[in-house]
This record gives sequence, structure tokens and C-alpha cells, in this order.
Amino acid sequence: MTRREEQDDVSGRVGRRPGALRIVGLTLAGTLALGAAAAGWVYWHLDSNIRSVDINSALGDDRPARAVIPPAATASADASPLPTGSLNILVLGSDSRGGTANKELGGGDSSGARSDTAMVVHIDAGRTRATVVSIPRDTLVTRPSCPLASGGTTAVAYGAMFNSAYSVGGPVCAVKTAESLTGVRMDHYLEIDFSGFAKLVDALGGVDVTTGQDIDDDRSHLHLEAGAHHLDGKQALALARTRHGIGDGSDLGRIGLQQTLVKALLEQIAGARLLTDPARLYQVADAVTAGLTTDTGLDSLGELTGLGRSLGGLTADRVRTVTMPVVTAPSDPNRVIPEEPAADRLWTSLR
Repeated sequence: MTRREEQDDVSGRVGRRPGALRIVGLTLAGTLALGAAAAGWVYWHLDSNIRSVDINSALGDDRPARAVIPPAATASADASPLPTGSLNILVLGSDSRGGTANKELGGGDSSGARSDTAMVVHIDAGRTRATVVSIPRDTLVTRPSCPLASGGTTAVAYGAMFNSAYSVGGPVCAVKTAESLTGVRMDHYLEIDFSGFAKLVDALGGVDVTTGQDIDDDRSHLHLEAGAHHLDGKQALALARTRHGIGDGSDLGRIGLQQTLVKALLEQIAGARLLTDPARLYQVADAVTAGLTTDTGLDSLGELTGLGRSLGGLTADRVRTVTMPVVTAPSDPNRVIPEEPAADRLWTSLR
């Protein structure tokens, strides 16, 4: 090769190199842009899944006092403040009639909904321990007058079933009735419907539970022998709803199964290693948010993940499940009322 040919070859290679780098650069930039767009879409999608109700504005100041929040503690001078305030969250499982998925899972044919499951989740100061208190839906209470979204208010009802509050006044009335019953301020509200719960269990790969007795309930379509079982979403939902195939068929027997299921789900979530599996994490997040209704204090993905981070030290073995003490109602053997003074002592411990 002559010197001129060598120079031309070098010039050609130098000339081609910037073009190749530009192609690589554009490809990388496009990939990053697509990745950013995908991440943005995921955040928007999950965030838009969440429905919310402005409970604080609806109820105003006529409510139990908020818990006194102590000064934040820090692990060191440079560490971010650790959450120390206690929280009380009313968690409802609703048998919503809305949507095809809910109807297929037993939501019924009407347009209404009831709070099929009611729990007050109390998170201790420091947020490393929690108490989950189940309220039997058959509990007779004085249902207070509640504001309606359409205007006006509901009438006070004496001797009404606890779960009727949701039926007549939605989340706002459910919160007000729970606060009236317990004397405890509900800092937040969370509601998950039939399809959301089933999808969550399926996204987690099912859940392992052990039943202490045979379950044979044609109404919930659940038939299990006593022992260990791996349940999919539809079966787990049936377990949470069943009552006629166990014990005396009362709501108290069902609550025991629900509490077992709550513990099992917490253990399943802890062992799922979601942070190392982005695809599965998205499936779980999508399932949770798709069936979720919250108060306006938790109605964004950022607020929900912030709450989740603050509960990083809360493990399944630090969650205690109890049922509000009740006795048979004198007016109806199929209903219950709070057993006093035991019920009041329990609620006082959570204020």
C-alpha cells in the first residue's frame, strides 16, 4: 500500500468512526428515552389506578382527637428522621357489585356494596408493631348522621348493623361510624374490593394457609379438608368470605379465618423478594392499586410507598390480631354488641 493509500485508509476509518459513535449514541439515547417513558407510564398507570375520597373535608372537626405525635427520632445526626407517630387505619374489604370481575367473584347483581370485612389497624409509635382489630359486621351500633356526597345527611339509626354504614353513606359514613363506635380517630382509610384482593393473591403466586377444620360452604364455593393448602386468588377470597361451612355459621368464625389469612399474606409478601423482581413487583403493585380506594392522604403512589417505607421494620410476627370483644345482642340472637368494659379497654389502648 502506498503512503497516499494508507492516508486515505486512515481518513476513511476516522471518517467512519464518528458516524458509528453517533449511531451508538442515538441508540443509547433512544433506549434511555424509552426506558424513562416506560417508567413514567408505569408510575402514571399505578397512580391513576387509585381512587380516593376526601373524608377529612366531609367530616370536618367533629371527630375524636388525633394522637399526639412525639418528636421524630434519628439514628444519627445525618440520618433521615425515623417515623415515630402511631397510626390508626380503617381497612375495609368491600363486596362491590360494580364491574364484571367483582360480579364473577360473588359481588352480586345490584349496584350497591357493603363492607364485608372491617378491621382497625393500629400501628404503634415507631411503626415496628401493629394490632389488627376485627369488627364483626353483625355488630349492632348507633349509626350516626353522615354527610352524603349528593348533599344532605343520613338519619341517625339505632341498633343498625355496623356494615350498613357503608351501604348508606359509603366510606365517609363507614369512618364516622367506626370513630363513633371506638372513640378512635381514623388517620387513614383503605378499601379493597373483591377483584383487587384476588388479583393481589394471584400476583404473589398464591398464599399458604392451614385450616384447623374442614370447610364445606356451598355459598362461597369453598370445600377444603382440614390441613395445609396453597390457595389461588379466588380460593383465598372464598376463604375470607366463608361463614356457613364452619363453626356455628356466625361472623366470628369467618373473622378467625380472615385473621389467619392476613398473617399468611404478610408472610407471603415478606418472602416474595419483590425488590429483586421488577416484573413481579409491578404485577403486585398493579393488583393492589387497581382495587384500592383511599382517603386523600394516601391517594398517590408516592404517599403509599412512603407509608410502606415507614413500615420497613414491621414483620408478620410483630402483628397481633384480635377481635373486638362482643356478646350476643339481647334483641337478636343472630347479632352481637360490644362487650363492656372489655371493648372500651381495647379501644382506649389504641388512642
